[in-house]
Amino acid sequence: MALLQHQRLPGIGCGDILARARSHCLAAASHPPSLPVLLHVNGGSKQAHLVSRKAGNALSLSGRSRRRELCAVAASTASVTPVLPSGVSASDVLWPSAGAFLAMAVLGRIDQMMAFKGVSLTIAPLGAVCAVLFTAPASPAAKKYNIFVAQIGCAAIGVLALSLFGPGWLARGAALSASIAFMTITGSTHPPAASLPLLFIDGPKFHNLQFWYALFPGAAGCVILCLIQEVVVYLKKNYKF
Repeated sequence: MALLQHQRLPGIGCGDILARARSHCLAAASHPPSLPVLLHVNGGSKQAHLVSRKAGNALSLSGRSRRRELCAVAASTASVTPVLPSGVSASDVLWPSAGAFLAMAVLGRIDQMMAFKGVSLTIAPLGAVCAVLFTAPASPAAKKYNIFVAQIGCAAIGVLALSLFGPGWLARGAALSASIAFMTITGSTHPPAASLPLLFIDGPKFHNLQFWYALFPGAAGCVILCLIQEVVVYLKKNYKF
């Protein structure tokens, strides 16, 4: 036993080798894996060699290039300025907006003149009619036949539903379903008109009109809006900028 102890080579013991290997593994795990390390144990000694420095450099370069790309994207996003969609000019925005303003101004002036009668020509459905006439004049909903047939028919349906069922959910449901059926049968699809029956049923100030509601304020207001639409369409075609 004493001979074996004398013959033991001076150096590092197995326990020390394992402890140092464990510490190196922990150190490698706590750092980015850019430089993998290969450990060799030869004759009780530990040697550390770098095996993929080029791979680590490549990873570092790719990380830098990715950061540059992200910075470029952030810079380009910060410098974005609002622009109009392709094919839309400033005149395409200005004339319909001006037409809508003029329409509400005219209707408001008429309301002032008719205030003594307690009725109003400026109703919410006419705002939707303005959007259809001025922004999509070539759409089916903007055709004159569809506008006037649907406005008159749906308004009359609202008056009839109120007289049959009285105010409430039943009158609203029956009027709306009948209005949709009417527009489908007559081929006069005009979505803003579907709100006229509900407006009449829930608006006591219109009840005194009775079946005159079929012409006023819906159809009468559409006459004014259609006249203004002709001006807007002319300006859009002849005055572009």
